Amino acid sequence: MPSESRPEQLVELPREERVNPMEEPNESKISDPKAMVDRRDFLGGASMLAGSSLLGFAAPAGAGAPPDAVADRMPPIPQEKWTDAQKKSAEEITSGPRKELVGPFIPLLRSPEFMSRLQRVGEYLRFQTKLGANISEFIILVIARQWTQQFEWYSHESLALKAGIKAETIKAIAEAHRPAEMTPDETMVYDFITELRLRQSVSDPVYAQIVSRFGEQGVIDITGLCGYYTLLGMLMNTARTPLPPGKMPPLATFPV
Repeated sequence: MPSESRPEQLVELPREERVNPMEEPNESKISDPKAMVDRRDFLGGASMLAGSSLLGFAAPAGAGAPPDAVADRMPPIPQEKWTDAQKKSAEEITSGPRKELVGPFIPLLRSPEFMSRLQRVGEYLRFQTKLGANISEFIILVIARQWTQQFEWYSHESLALKAGIKAETIKAIAEAHRPAEMTPDETMVYDFITELRLRQSVSDPVYAQIVSRFGEQGVIDITGLCGYYTLLGMLMNTARTPLPPGKMPPLATFPV
C-alpha cells in the first residue's frame, strides 16, 4: 500500500521533550531534577491532555466554579431511604474515629460494601501507620492539591498545622510550588510522591532514602496514602461533593 494512504502514526515524545505551556522559558536550562520539581509537579502533564484536564486545563465551563454554583451530583441520601447494607456501613463510619458521615462517604454510600471495605483501609492509613501525623497530613495535602480537591484540603489543612507542618510549607503546596523549607522527612517524601506521580516509578536514590528512614512497610504505607487519597479525590470530583455550607474553596483552580 502506498505510504500516503497509511493511517497517521501518533508518536509520544519522551517526557523531557514534551512542551508544557506552564513552564518558564529558562526552565529548560535547569539540569537539577530537584530544582525542576515545582509547579509542574502538580500538573503532571495535564496540559497535554487534549480537551480535558485533571486540574482545570480546558475544563468544561463551570468545572472550576465554587461548590455552591455547581450541583452536587450525589447529595446525602435521606436516612429513611437507607438499605440495611447502607445502615450497616454508615454505622461503621460513625462509630469509628471519624465520628460522622461526611465528604467522600456521602457518594460512597451508594456502594455500601465498597464503602465498608474502603473505609477500613482509610482508617488504617490515617490513624494506624507508624509514619506520624505530620507525614500523613503532608501527603494528604500534596494529593489534595494535585486533584484540586477542595473538601479534602479544607478538612486537612488545620490538621496539618496541628501536626507541625509549617504554614509556609502548606501555602507553597496550595500555590503548587515546591516548598522552600521542608524538614528532611518532608523533603524525601515530597520527592518520592513527585517521582511516583510524574514518572509512574521511583528512582533508586529516592527509594533508598525512604526505605532507610521508614522501612519497607513505610514505602507501602506512603504509596497507599497516595493511592487512597487519589481515589477519594477522583470520587469527590466526579460526584462534585461540596464544601460545608458557607465555606469558600480554599484552593485556586489551575492555571494559577
